[in-house]
Amino acid sequence: MSLDIVILAAGQGTRMRSALPKVLHPVAGNSMLGHVIHSARQLQPQGIHVVIGHGAELVQARLAGDDLNFVMQDKQLGTGHALAQALPALSADTVLVLYGDVPLIEVPTLQRLLAKASEQQLGLLTVTLEDPTGYGRIVRDAHGQVTAIVEHKDANEAQKAIREGNTGILALPGARLADWMGRLSNNNAQGEYYLTDVIAMAVADGLMVATEQPADPMEVQGANDRRQLAELERHYQLREGRRLMAQGVTLRDPSRFDVRGEVTVGRDVLIDINVVLEGKVVIEDDVQIGPNCVIKDCTLRKGAVIKANSHLEGAVMGEGSDAGPFARLRPGTVLDAKAHVGNFVELKNAHLGEGAKAGHLSYLGDADIGARTNIGAGTITCNYDGANKFKTVMGEDVFIGSNSALVAPVEIKAGATTAAGSTITQCVEAGELAVARPRQRNISGWKRPEKIKKP
Repeated sequence: MSLDIVILAAGQGTRMRSALPKVLHPVAGNSMLGHVIHSARQLQPQGIHVVIGHGAELVQARLAGDDLNFVMQDKQLGTGHALAQALPALSADTVLVLYGDVPLIEVPTLQRLLAKASEQQLGLLTVTLEDPTGYGRIVRDAHGQVTAIVEHKDANEAQKAIREGNTGILALPGARLADWMGRLSNNNAQGEYYLTDVIAMAVADGLMVATEQPADPMEVQGANDRRQLAELERHYQLREGRRLMAQGVTLRDPSRFDVRGEVTVGRDVLIDINVVLEGKVVIEDDVQIGPNCVIKDCTLRKGAVIKANSHLEGAVMGEGSDAGPFARLRPGTVLDAKAHVGNFVELKNAHLGEGAKAGHLSYLGDADIGARTNIGAGTITCNYDGANKFKTVMGEDVFIGSNSALVAPVEIKAGATTAAGSTITQCVEAGELAVARPRQRNISGWKRPEKIKKP
């Protein structure tokens, strides 16, 4: 059975108090609408149609994709009116209606809902709540069959006592939509065209309404203000934490852990508090991540250790390597097996060979460093001349003395040594000692300046 998905995303979201369209506000590093589109794609529909209005140009620019059809709703006249705007583009057997501000909906829930839809039956996602205030109420007959949805503002007291609420998420027979859209009325308290009126029309036309519920009510929670946005964020993180723990990750405190992207994990991984994982992160077995680390678009091989307060982006840490505390690995950094990066060391586009060490207080940019090489404290590669970047190459078993400045392009061959405090501008041959510093002078009789006393 063919499927079209319509995502309603035209609302302004005035309670957000923001110039940013509501559906672009982020949850876990992705916009709310981005999350919904991601779920929609996993259902493999023939078309995804996004109804936009407020901030339409920005929404389209942020989320443009070859598989997305953006539909304008110039005036926001209700959910029924919004769906009607997409009607000319719909041709599938089933139409699934989603919402751009309901980002936590799970694909399995939608699959269960779609299984309920047919030519003679609607699929309706409902949710049972202790307090359904604001939700449309699901009205059933004596046999438990759905007969209508009454919006909260239009409900009488008996209807307001109903705890089963409407999520707005529907799976509809495509062949019926045109007729139903043409029969919608705005004769209600809001003066809007409610998509929910389709339920009563379907019942009147002899169709059945089959309901499904989410595994967790938070799946269908929308965000109308910043408080609700924060609630969605925290629930997403706890859900992601549970997923990782089920795969063999120990989280010191799941409430102090954030994922803002796609994370793949192995077994026996340990993650301490206040760790943020962004983008695409691959974590293999036995990796340890200390507190207060930010890791973005990185691969951490088996047994790698990241110590507290380190920041990694676009880096690969080899098996058994370690970094930190307070290490910064920038894009293009690769640590081979058992390489060591210590505190306050920054690497950019640098390759440390197996067992190479940079213990503390160094900057290594655009560098290729051989196995077992030792980088002394305070070493920098001078890789930028103000216009261009140049490379520093070090062979195996090189020893760089503390406070050395290596002015690229330069090569230090295998087994060579630089004396502490040297500025290296020329090639150092294998096994040589390079000393590039002024000869020390001790001046006798020198008097230290004294502080001038103010009158």
